[in-house]
Amino acid sequence: MKLARKQLAAQIALYVVLIALAVVYIYPFLIQVGTSFKSDEEAASSGISLIPDVWTFAAYERLFAHSDFPLWFVNSTVITLCVTVGRAFFDSLAGYALARLQFRGRAVVFAALVAVMSVPTVVLLIPKFLVINQLGMFNSYAGMILPLLVDAAGVFIMKNFFESIPVSVEEQARIDGAGAFRLFWSVVLPMATPALTTIVILSFQGSWNELSHFIVSANDPSLTPLTKGVASLASGQLSQGTQYPLKLAAALIMTIPVAVMFFVFQRRIMNSTEGAVKE
Repeated sequence: MKLARKQLAAQIALYVVLIALAVVYIYPFLIQVGTSFKSDEEAASSGISLIPDVWTFAAYERLFAHSDFPLWFVNSTVITLCVTVGRAFFDSLAGYALARLQFRGRAVVFAALVAVMSVPTVVLLIPKFLVINQLGMFNSYAGMILPLLVDAAGVFIMKNFFESIPVSVEEQARIDGAGAFRLFWSVVLPMATPALTTIVILSFQGSWNELSHFIVSANDPSLTPLTKGVASLASGQLSQGTQYPLKLAAALIMTIPVAVMFFVFQRRIMNSTEGAVKE
């Protein structure tokens, strides 16, 4: 009886701690939601209150009717969809090549891949700008999308997952005369759904929230994505005064697609045993 009471008390204490941590993390988000529906005056005077005294959609109306926010949203959507599809294809293709194909220098290529993963992104900004400008892709969708189509971490994830799939599952298709790409596309890739789902989620989140690359790849206002636009909005370049509701409304809308993407697919993130075949 005493042991059961101790276990119950430990569980209650654990839940109390978890609830407290959840409140700490969620409370700022709730403030953001509530403040986006406040007037400028109320937001400045009672910034941490959750429920507005007077609910107003003025911030959202100004964002969509009197700013370039819709254009920023469209630009981010186009870039994110292209990058997500591109990364899912090219990362899986490169991962399969490193996992299955035998060619001279494969170990060197993989070592270079791991080395690239350790290089801070900020170090590559100036070389990236020089290359994009030299190729004539500055201020274009091509310059904003093409450099993001492959990432070392995605190739690494796909390579490790493909190596966990037994080679024997490809033997029958190889006997029937299937080539390397047919084996990849029709046999192995359908089995890599867990890893592919992870790549899709990470690519969507990464490209949607990307900022530094867009700073060096374009300065045309018509190509401004959400991250640059909201950053300019937050720094006060596009408004006067604090205008907390306007800034937090923009940040809230920007958060929604990534949040929806994560909550829809969170259970499918890298279930490494799904689709596995035992020898």
